[in-house]
Amino acid sequence: MSRVVVALAVSVDGYISGRTPSGTDEFGRGLGDAGRLFDWYFDGDTPSAVFGPGFKLSAPSARIFDELAGRDGAVICGRTTYEHSSHFGGGSPHPKAPLVVLSREPVEVGPEQTLAHSIEAAVEAAFKLAHGKDVGVMGGGATTSALQAGLVDELVLHQVPILLGGGHPLFRELTEHIDLRLIEAIPAPGVTHLRYAVVR
Repeated sequence: MSRVVVALAVSVDGYISGRTPSGTDEFGRGLGDAGRLFDWYFDGDTPSAVFGPGFKLSAPSARIFDELAGRDGAVICGRTTYEHSSHFGGGSPHPKAPLVVLSREPVEVGPEQTLAHSIEAAVEAAFKLAHGKDVGVMGGGATTSALQAGLVDELVLHQVPILLGGGHPLFRELTEHIDLRLIEAIPAPGVTHLRYAVVR
């Protein structure tokens, strides 16, 4: 049965990207000064079985990374993530899971991408594309919308031991609190993987 799973790298103070470098446009800036959030993707000696040998993680990170990535059948991202990532070249950030772009404003998408104007429509489209596998969610705005709509089953925070002090936060303001239950905490070089079930 398909589930909705959010899995994002995040600083200890809750940022998923850093400050915009001086003179850089808001969109197309990538991660700002927060590239270190993803060092653990490449600092190990275990190639990812899903993303290929370009990703070399520590053994504990590879286990959870490949478990999550292997379950993904489709991915949802918000417009900000989409624009910052140069539209993922018209494809998807995941090698085997198509992309659904969530945007309330008009935005151009590629022929292999799907556009949705609400989180409910995005999840519905992603479930159809996933063919029974999980749906991943990327980006702070899309994550907050999915949480507020009661659509998230699991939240995974790949917490990197750094305080960025600014940038784009993972969570936007929520209208009410959401309870989480810790499933697993996996310490690994350069990152701690925290898996939570969303309590309904």
